[in-house]
Amino acid sequence: MLRKKISEPLLVKVIRIITASVFIFSAVVKGVDPFGTDYRVVDYLEAYGWYSLVDYSFVLSILLISAEFLLGVALLLKLKSKLASLGVLLIMIFFTLVTYFDAMYELVPDCGCFGDAVKLTNWETFYKNIVLLGFAIIIFLSRSKLGVRLHQWAQLVLLIIILGVFDLFIYYNYNHLPVIDFRAWEVGNDMKSSGKETVVNYLVYKNMSTGELKEYVSPNYPWNDSVWMSEWEFVNQRIDDSKLVLKHGLVIEDESGNNLTEELIENPDYQLLLTVYDIEKANMQGLLEASNLYSELEDVNFALVTSSTIEELENYRELYNINYNIYFGDDIELKAMIRSNPGMILLKDGIVIQKWHYNDFPDIEKVVELTSK
Repeated sequence: MLRKKISEPLLVKVIRIITASVFIFSAVVKGVDPFGTDYRVVDYLEAYGWYSLVDYSFVLSILLISAEFLLGVALLLKLKSKLASLGVLLIMIFFTLVTYFDAMYELVPDCGCFGDAVKLTNWETFYKNIVLLGFAIIIFLSRSKLGVRLHQWAQLVLLIIILGVFDLFIYYNYNHLPVIDFRAWEVGNDMKSSGKETVVNYLVYKNMSTGELKEYVSPNYPWNDSVWMSEWEFVNQRIDDSKLVLKHGLVIEDESGNNLTEELIENPDYQLLLTVYDIEKANMQGLLEASNLYSELEDVNFALVTSSTIEELENYRELYNINYNIYFGDDIELKAMIRSNPGMILLKDGIVIQKWHYNDFPDIEKVVELTSK
């Protein structure tokens, strides 16, 4: 039997729709990038010393994303409204407390509340949660006015179906690259840094006899004057890089520690990079496919960038036919570069041409097609 329609005050309706939209948006941008959400959850677990839960961080991430989405949809459509309003209130109390301590003590630099889509400071996040908590209280107090003309069992079935479709969306992004890339290494972006020529290095020297201090612009000081060098001692230096624009924080080095970042990222020719942030956790089939692709390449530079050690790599060289150049980079930067282990990225003159998850690694025909344009 259909329930009698209950009138909902306009103000409550506006607040409900805003709150529901925020929850849904937050869940969707997290669901686009489940690995990114997992990294944030790990940060929080470690910050609070809950190390025993780190191994379950991905499951917790999926539960968090699903709960946010389910509550948002339930609020928006007024399905299971009494239970949904309670859930929103409880989760906002929890989030507000967590973000307060985060803002006060800088436990985690980035809460990841809206994934990489919208960046907020810790205090901005806390103030946002204060507003949403106020909205949640209003919604909870008005829960009896959020009736809908639909049987309870039908509401439950509808929510389960909607959540199932959303979880399939998360599953797709788990097995492939995010359908929307909010990070710096998005396809089409130019990753060349600019303003390197504007960086100025200032050196401060002190006269050992008089104590006089002088500042010089390097290398414009008498460093090759042995008499002057015997009278002056180095005190300090400062670098003015205010006009330098860095597009990324990745530093790629060879085994000897030589910085080859610019040579690889800004290679004027096509450059394929295989990224492996952890060789021991890398997908075996993906590494074998990458090696097979390398064996067929002719005119495209190919290299591996990893955060694993030489010793760890030696255990897998023969197994995965790793006969290409190996370089090293920070695991956090490699994870930000591409959400796949291994992942593959095609660059030309600093521009990201294409990226692939290991489930979607290209064949030689695809690479030839892309590099012949």
